[in-house]
Amino acid sequence: MSSLPANGFGLLRHRNFTLYLSARVLSTLAIQMQSVAIGWQVYEMTGSLFDLGLIGLAQFAPFLVLILIAGHAADRYNRRNIILLCFLAQLTCGLLLLAFTYSGLKAVWPVFAVLVLFGSARAFMMPASQAILINLVPPDSFRKAVALSSSSFHVAVITGPILGGLLYIAGPKVVYIIVAALLSVSVLLMAQTSASPQATNRKPASLHHMLEGLRFVWSRPVVLGAISLDLFAVLFGGATALLPAYAHDVLQVGPTGLGFLRTAPGVGAALTSVTLAFWPISRHVGRWMFGGVAVFGAGTIVLGTSTLFPLSFAALLLMGAGDMVSVYIRHLLVQFETPDEIRGRVSAVNAVFIGASNELGEFESGVTAGWFGLTPALILGGMATLGVAAIWAWRFPVLRRMDRFPAAAGSPAGRPPAASGTDQPAAGRSDLITDVKSGTSRQG
Repeated sequence: MSSLPANGFGLLRHRNFTLYLSARVLSTLAIQMQSVAIGWQVYEMTGSLFDLGLIGLAQFAPFLVLILIAGHAADRYNRRNIILLCFLAQLTCGLLLLAFTYSGLKAVWPVFAVLVLFGSARAFMMPASQAILINLVPPDSFRKAVALSSSSFHVAVITGPILGGLLYIAGPKVVYIIVAALLSVSVLLMAQTSASPQATNRKPASLHHMLEGLRFVWSRPVVLGAISLDLFAVLFGGATALLPAYAHDVLQVGPTGLGFLRTAPGVGAALTSVTLAFWPISRHVGRWMFGGVAVFGAGTIVLGTSTLFPLSFAALLLMGAGDMVSVYIRHLLVQFETPDEIRGRVSAVNAVFIGASNELGEFESGVTAGWFGLTPALILGGMATLGVAAIWAWRFPVLRRMDRFPAAAGSPAGRPPAASGTDQPAAGRSDLITDVKSGTSRQG
């Protein structure tokens, strides 16, 4: 790939990057619309907080089973082809939801069955999509590509829930028709995308080989502390799963109001993302990361005590901003030392933590709300998140005291030091990954 100017939208001159980015934005938009429709449809059918939690569990269970295999596949096979197949699977899910709705859906289990398929596709999607971006642009354009990718993702995260809520007024069928159309375009765009050759590993599949990413993460306390902090903090602060009930019972704002609530974390994350693009964090990295988690927990507590729509929106916006700071730092810490030939497996380990904190967190929130009630569940979740931040700050002092990112600590040419015990990256490049978390501001 020839090097092109990477200032602002100059990156769009890279055809493959533009095609991939467009496909990703449209698919994210569709998924965000679909998540609003599913949450409201399920709660209207059952009125059960526990069932809202099952929406997350149905996606996480296959994800947990398949993710290590998916990480191995992302390092062994063409990542573009994997992403294309995942888009096709997501399109199938959208069409099935549309068919069920047209047939007069009376039971909720078919929706959960579709979400199992969706979770399976997401398991393969995450490692491949996290690892492919660096294969679509020149190394010197990579950070700009990440910033543009992040910003465009948040546009979809902000727009999707609002559109989903507005369209749901005309019925869930309308939402699923638009979702299927957007995913169809994503498939067509991804089919035209090609990436530069990736460093592939042709070793036979084995449990030892698939666990290499886990060993890599375990050998680095800073990385382990960063991703486990995200896991437990968001696990207890998973308020998103309860938003359909919160909008319906507490604020009484209907599906359109739910759409605005779902988009609030994306607004906060997008504003923070743009700020970080212009003024990136370069000092006091550890303090910023723990501060972001603390802000997320505090926002969750405010949400639990609020009965006013503006205050609830502000709390969710604050949660998105705090979450974006911690995600930004974790992404850099995880990827700066990851060789390209194991990036898929390391991304898979990261994805397990992300998936657990998201979908399993949604299930935990549903169970807790079923036991204690909606408002107590939100407040307890926020308090638990603050507790996790305090415990991790004590347990991982190296992470708490970290001042600069590894790449800023004197590596040649802005490149992070090689990870001991692993091969050098094929092209000597570092990466910054993004991850999708359904219904949240997480990037993917």
